[in-house]
Amino acid sequence: MANSQRKSYVIGVGMTNFIKPRGQVDYPVMAREAVVKALLDIEKTYDVIQQVYVGYCFGDSTCGQRAVYQLGMTQIPVINVNNNCSTGSTALYLARQAVEFGIVDCALALGFEKMTSGSIANYYKDRTNPLDTTVSLLSETRGITNSPFAAQIFGNAGIEYCENYGATAEHMAKIGEKNHRHSANNPYAQFQNVYTLEQIKSSPQIFGPLTKLQCCPTSDGSAAVIVASEKFVIENNLQGQAIEIVAQAMATDSPDLLEKRSSIELAGADMTRKAAKQVYEQAGITADDIQVVELHDCFSSNELITYDALGLCKPGQAHKLVDSNDVTYGGKYVINPSGGLISKGHPLGATGLAQCAELVWQLRGWCTNRQVPNLKYALQHNIGLGGAVVVSVYKQAELQGKNNDDKTGWKRRFGYNPAIESRGITEQDFRKVCSKQISEYLLAAKL
Repeated sequence: MANSQRKSYVIGVGMTNFIKPRGQVDYPVMAREAVVKALLDIEKTYDVIQQVYVGYCFGDSTCGQRAVYQLGMTQIPVINVNNNCSTGSTALYLARQAVEFGIVDCALALGFEKMTSGSIANYYKDRTNPLDTTVSLLSETRGITNSPFAAQIFGNAGIEYCENYGATAEHMAKIGEKNHRHSANNPYAQFQNVYTLEQIKSSPQIFGPLTKLQCCPTSDGSAAVIVASEKFVIENNLQGQAIEIVAQAMATDSPDLLEKRSSIELAGADMTRKAAKQVYEQAGITADDIQVVELHDCFSSNELITYDALGLCKPGQAHKLVDSNDVTYGGKYVINPSGGLISKGHPLGATGLAQCAELVWQLRGWCTNRQVPNLKYALQHNIGLGGAVVVSVYKQAELQGKNNDDKTGWKRRFGYNPAIESRGITEQDFRKVCSKQISEYLLAAKL
């Protein structure tokens, strides 16, 4: 990193349950819960937040302001972010930049989504589709069917990987089985049922090798992450709970998208390769140093091709990781201990921040029945077609004045362990962390 950059740390996280999109909970309510939990995590009021980056894909122009004003109208910058499925991690990327380059000492990244049921559709028919190039290339290479568009993109990528390297549909089904099994220990997951491999394979076919239980659902939910400088961490005695963002990179599509006529490249693999290479160089590590990964498994086929793109295996050997059980507990890596998008859910604006929350809890040692042992480095991968990917590496902070680790810090801050128990917030929780400047009128109105 450049000398002008400072280190940045995640100091507080919070999230809601991810639920089916039935219109029962509005986005300000979801956002309030996530932010209140993140502030309870650092035992501070909203007044310490100096900038806010709010990610969502479905909503009007200033939903971000509406979401955070209820915590206080402190006149700080509130920036709305939309980067397709990588929206949440893009908000985090911007918050981290603001801290590392000395613009602020404490920033909030918030993400939420209130979605409609069913596959994501193109809502604006009177303007150019931002994925028009992707649509054209899909049509020219493998053709377009009536199946959901995203399933075709990622399903074709899986088919091509099988054709090129000898993987099979069974490998993708095993990934779906693993992630559903992992989510049984995640109280925030939209689905917590465990399925056999045969149940995964025999669920309704969506496209090509992909069955329903290998595809992420549409979801409602919210997540929040507070990022701070070393100065802020030490001044507020937060060393024990701080998790360092060791490296982070964002990449967009390369000419390979157009030139290779490849379904794997159409799914954004080269973006991932670029960002992964950058974070390993920044962190001074290799993929072999990683123990746990939260990976963007919108479809099981994308998890398969991403093992390769992240360098978790040699090129063309992703399916061998699956065969050797090196993607679950007891293996080389634990990939998607949260259950991933397939089982945890995928509210677009919140997904990247929920991934961060899981890895922070893992690095703090809070995850008990899904805890990854002997954890030093954690990696996050969040991708959106169109395109953007954010890859991040985290580790426990090594800071002056740090005493012990934070394995039991939840007792004081929450009274329960939020990594393994999901609870809502109370009015008392809200009042404890909202801005000291907020008026009784706003409290009563619950804006």
